[in-house]
Amino acid sequence: MSDAATAHPGRLRLRLPATSANLGPGFDAAAVAFNFHLEIEADPAATFSIAATGRDADRCARLEDNLILEIYKRLLIENGRPVIPLAIRMANGIPLGMGCGSSAAGRLAAVALAVHFGQLGWDGERILEEASVLESHPDNAAACWLGGFVVAAREGRTVHVAQVTPPADWRAIVVLPVEPLATSKARAVLPAAYSRADVVVNIQSVALLGLAFAQGRGDLLRTAMNDRIHQPYRAAICPLLPPLLPLAGTHGILGVALSGAGPAVLVIVDAQASVQSATLAILDALEGPEVAELIVCPFETLGAGEYLERSRL
Repeated sequence: MSDAATAHPGRLRLRLPATSANLGPGFDAAAVAFNFHLEIEADPAATFSIAATGRDADRCARLEDNLILEIYKRLLIENGRPVIPLAIRMANGIPLGMGCGSSAAGRLAAVALAVHFGQLGWDGERILEEASVLESHPDNAAACWLGGFVVAAREGRTVHVAQVTPPADWRAIVVLPVEPLATSKARAVLPAAYSRADVVVNIQSVALLGLAFAQGRGDLLRTAMNDRIHQPYRAAICPLLPPLLPLAGTHGILGVALSGAGPAVLVIVDAQASVQSATLAILDALEGPEVAELIVCPFETLGAGEYLERSRL
C-alpha cells in the first residue's frame, strides 16, 4: 500500500461558539450563539493527549470520561474506521454545566474530528444531524454549527433549521451562578403535561420571539421571552432567575430568560451603551457581585461550520 493511501489527514482547527437555548418559550426549539468559544486544534499522534487552557481546563484535559474523545472513538468504530490517536490543544471559553451549550459544542467537535480523521465524507448537514441525535434535541447544536439565532426541529434524523442574524446592536449579558446544574436534573423537575392556557401562552410568545429577532423588534422581547413550560418549574433550582426576571423592560434590558436549562440567566440588552446600567441593575437585584459572574458579549454570527470551511481555504 502506498504512503498516500495510508497517510492520515492533517491538522483540524475548530471554533465552536457557546449557545443559549429555549430563550424563554422556545423549549428545545430556539437558540442563539454567543461570541465566546471552544477552540480546538488536533493533529494525528502516537497516543491521545489534550493540552487544555481556559475554563475548567483540568476537566477538559482528562483522557478518561471525556465527552469529545468518547464520541470520536465510537463514531470511528461504528463506521469501520481505525481510531487515530490525536494530540489536541484546547482553549475553552464555555462554562461547563451552566446552560451555555458546552455539551453541544463538545459533541459537534467530536463529530467533526471523526469525520475529518476518519475520512467519513459527511457534509455539514450530516454533521449537524449526528450532533442533534447525540444531544436529543437540535437547538443548541444548530446555533453552534450555524451561528446567529435559529429555530430548529427534528423529523427522525433530519434537522430543519431557519436562521437569522440577530440585530448587531443587541448585547447579551450571561449571568453565571457559582455552581453548575446537570441538564438531567433540570429536566427532571418538569411536569408530564401542561394546561391549554399555558401552552397557548408559549405558542404566542415563541411566535413573537422569532419575529423579534428577525425584525430587530426589541420592544417585543419582554413578552416574547415569557414562558410557562419550563422556567416556573426550574426557578427553585435556578435561584438567579426569580430576581432577574422583573428587570425586563428596564435599564435597556429587552428580555430575560434562563440560558438553556439553567442555571445561568440570559439578559438581552438593547445596545452597548446600556450595558453599564443593566449590569448595575443585575448586581443590585442579586444583592452583590459575589453570587454571580457576568459575561458581556455580542451575539455570534459565525458558526462552527462556516469557520471550519474558512479554515480549510
